[in-house]
Amino acid sequence: MDSRVSLIGEFYRGLPKERAKVETYESGFEYLERLLTDGMELEYAEMPHMGLLHKYKLSNIPRYRMVELLLSHVEKRANLCLYFHDEANSLFCFNLDNNSKTNNTALIPEMQLAAGLLREQLTAIGCEPLLVASGRGYHVWCRLASPVANKQLYDLMLYCMARVMAGLHERGLDYNKVKANFYPDPRTQNVVSLRLFGTEHARNKVFSRILSGDAILDEAASWAAFEEHVRTKTIADEAFQKALSTMAAAFRQGA
Repeated sequence: MDSRVSLIGEFYRGLPKERAKVETYESGFEYLERLLTDGMELEYAEMPHMGLLHKYKLSNIPRYRMVELLLSHVEKRANLCLYFHDEANSLFCFNLDNNSKTNNTALIPEMQLAAGLLREQLTAIGCEPLLVASGRGYHVWCRLASPVANKQLYDLMLYCMARVMAGLHERGLDYNKVKANFYPDPRTQNVVSLRLFGTEHARNKVFSRILSGDAILDEAASWAAFEEHVRTKTIADEAFQKALSTMAAAFRQGA
């Protein structure tokens, strides 16, 4: 078994594995017959014209079939996207995107600064994140030792992002150019999924590289940084609760 599959499985261990969204250029009845075996079900499919990315939401995925999907993910034959639990999760993620309506694929200065401010803030409160380039922005992941109620995760993300937006405004930049979505979000957690680290962006075919300091790492270095994060950066329960209390107290005081 490819060691990267185990590594991905360990990082995303807290997310449900019985359902997923698969993004692939494969399509047609023959592909679906191969895909939908062993009791797996297709909830919906987005199948645009040939040559474009097709998306399939699957449920009732057996464990060994999930391993197969993870292998196709790290081998870049498909993108695998996972959903979050309804009540509590041991992962949370900020999805930062360029909100420009004219060129939403560019990595704009506001995005670079927003990612840096968010990393600084999370690290300062004991929640050091993993920043993964997503094409036009970043996925900013934090991994917890055990599940935390989604409401608490959402509150911390909201506090942090409000400070980031204020930081952009204080520097004379337009925070409206940055769009931030939270995972899990109690309003959409059963609807939206998030692409995992370890594959290529669907549009520009660039590997989902990791931001380390001010540098975007190459593919090999990104895998090494990912492994290091899995081994050393898990956030303890007490550290998360302290971070949430710190941010809540700061907002009550108007800081």
